[in-house]
Amino acid sequence: MNITTAIDGTTATITLDGDIDFDTMPPLRAAADALPAHVDDVLWDLNHTAFMDVAGLHLLLAPTPPHRPKRRTTVTGLRPQPLRLLLLAAETNPAVFDLARLLANTPSTGVGRPSPKA
Repeated sequence: MNITTAIDGTTATITLDGDIDFDTMPPLRAAADALPAHVDDVLWDLNHTAFMDVAGLHLLLAPTPPHRPKRRTTVTGLRPQPLRLLLLAAETNPAVFDLARLLANTPSTGVGRPSPKA
């Protein structure tokens, strides 16, 4: 797995090239933990992430521990399998898996939304 971090003002973009699973969590968490304190927005670029398991849910949606700075987390470049996992999690427990804040810049898929009335 390759991880690249770019910081522009108060926004950090963490770009991955590889899967997100239990084995890749330590370097991913380390990349997020190493961000400077002034960073308050984290964008995870998943254009090169074909697979994500439940570890990705923890990485992207877990509450911020008290000893870490609060940061807004968003994601871009979701490929089909990671997107489907996030949508399934949201369908299962929408109160816990709030995708509205995470997918702020991702085009709507229409999945799970009622059809407009004719």
